[in-house]
Amino acid sequence: MRVYTRTGDDGTTGLIGGTRVKKYDLRIEAYGTVDELNSWIGLIRSQEISSGDIHDLIEIQKKLFVIGALLATDNAKVDNSTQLRCSGEDILFLETRMDQALDALPALSNFLLPGGNNAVSYCHIARTVCRRAERRTYQLSAEIAVPDNVLKYLNRLSDYLYVLSRKVARDTGLEEIPWKS
Repeated sequence: MRVYTRTGDDGTTGLIGGTRVKKYDLRIEAYGTVDELNSWIGLIRSQEISSGDIHDLIEIQKKLFVIGALLATDNAKVDNSTQLRCSGEDILFLETRMDQALDALPALSNFLLPGGNNAVSYCHIARTVCRRAERRTYQLSAEIAVPDNVLKYLNRLSDYLYVLSRKVARDTGLEEIPWKS
């Protein structure tokens, strides 16, 4: 199988279902940002972090592929809602993992400066990319139907990545630096 098709040389790309849209289409921006987020999470996963966190990140990456496919589907031509799902259970997974991590972390009264080591920094970068993916997907939802759970999942995932940054900092003995004006 060739990686290149040459069909995008005219500035368009194909959706699932065969519809062609401009490469700058909002739909492409949304699922492209989800794809970028998935890559950043892969970078976090390649750091020295706990095996439990690696397992969770793999599950998140799998769900991001589902979300990307949902956003890349022309629902007027294809109904893949039974095969590709983002459920309340997926959101609960993120919430449960956050609650478990937060139970072991000190409470905060300030914002934190992002950074400290590569793993923590990558968590913060992924968090901000996730927020952008969420913004693009909300913008897209004004034009086409986007499953509510996709929007909720992206919102929770950015929170999860923030909590993960704190957990990784604690796991590596890194002191968090609060922001004070």
